[in-house]
Amino acid sequence: MAAPLPPPDLALRLESLLGEHSVLAADLMRGRIRGEQDFAQTANAALGQNTDAMTDLISSNFGPAAADRFKSLWQLHVTALFTYASGLAGADEGVRSGARVTLVGFERDLAGFFADASQGRLNRDVAQAAVLMHVNHLLQQADAYAGHDYATADRISREGYAHTYAMGRDIAAALVPPGQAAALDAPVWRLHSELGRLLAEHVVLIVDATRAGVVNGPDFTAAADAVNGNTRDLAGAVASLFGPAAAASFQSLWADHIDQIMAYTAAVLSRNGEGRDAAVAKLGIFENRFATFLQTATERRLDATGLAKALLAHDQMLLHQTDAYAAKQYQQAHDMAHQTYAQMFDVAGQFADAFGATVAARLPSGSPQTGLGGMAGVVGER
Repeated sequence: MAAPLPPPDLALRLESLLGEHSVLAADLMRGRIRGEQDFAQTANAALGQNTDAMTDLISSNFGPAAADRFKSLWQLHVTALFTYASGLAGADEGVRSGARVTLVGFERDLAGFFADASQGRLNRDVAQAAVLMHVNHLLQQADAYAGHDYATADRISREGYAHTYAMGRDIAAALVPPGQAAALDAPVWRLHSELGRLLAEHVVLIVDATRAGVVNGPDFTAAADAVNGNTRDLAGAVASLFGPAAAASFQSLWADHIDQIMAYTAAVLSRNGEGRDAAVAKLGIFENRFATFLQTATERRLDATGLAKALLAHDQMLLHQTDAYAAKQYQQAHDMAHQTYAQMFDVAGQFADAFGATVAARLPSGSPQTGLGGMAGVVGER
């Protein structure tokens, strides 16, 4: 059994895993709705790996009995979501109703699990309301997607990701002794968490957009709009930390990055090898310019050479998952997306440490990572 993580690392890991769960669950449901069984099965396998990772985390911090109880509940949750999506795909209200009944029981039982594990620090009713919101986000985005309202589906998915991510912090704060939870209020930790949320969501949304793009899917425009929304959120964070001029520079550079990822995607769709090569070359220019921007913003606490290499690795993983998805190599596409998602939390930690506590303290206290849409404010001492 792995050693238990200290509260700050436990919270970050829970945020990452719960956020990824919401993404993979939506992938599973949408694949089932589209009738893409191979993709849905691969998403289901990825969800299983995500469940195993959460189970291992709970086992190492709270023991195997708690982990076994959690895993049985969580697997039931995933199965019910698949069943609900199957009901949507087959226009079978009876199947959907049965899945809803199962999910109601899951919400009650999972809330009870976390309330018990917190030794009374987490209110059972509030925990159940938070789990209900998570489930509702997934069902509502699936309903909208099945109805071809892709903009609504993506808006709800973004809300669901932010909510589920925030639950990670709040659950961790409830499960550890009250004195240890104070570490989650440290400015650098808060910044690490918030940058992790935004950068990981960037990966999630750019992956969705490239996948829609390489198959010329009807959901591409909505997916691209969601990417732009995340870019605005990232620019807002930069404005809070470094001011509007830095935010404007960031947004221009980041938009170039996204434009070239999309140019590569279009070239894959049209089988234009020269177009792909041109996009890769322009990404190299972005990587160096953006690395220099960050080196300047941090007064050389971040090294441009090392940053450029990290950005190159990031872009290569995004492009490789695009190629894999276009070739219907769904397992490889999921693996690359997962690696890129996980990489963002390491990058966020490096950024937060380099920015330092003084800059980190400028992060608005109302950011989603403080529990907006999660369960902050419901944890109390016994």
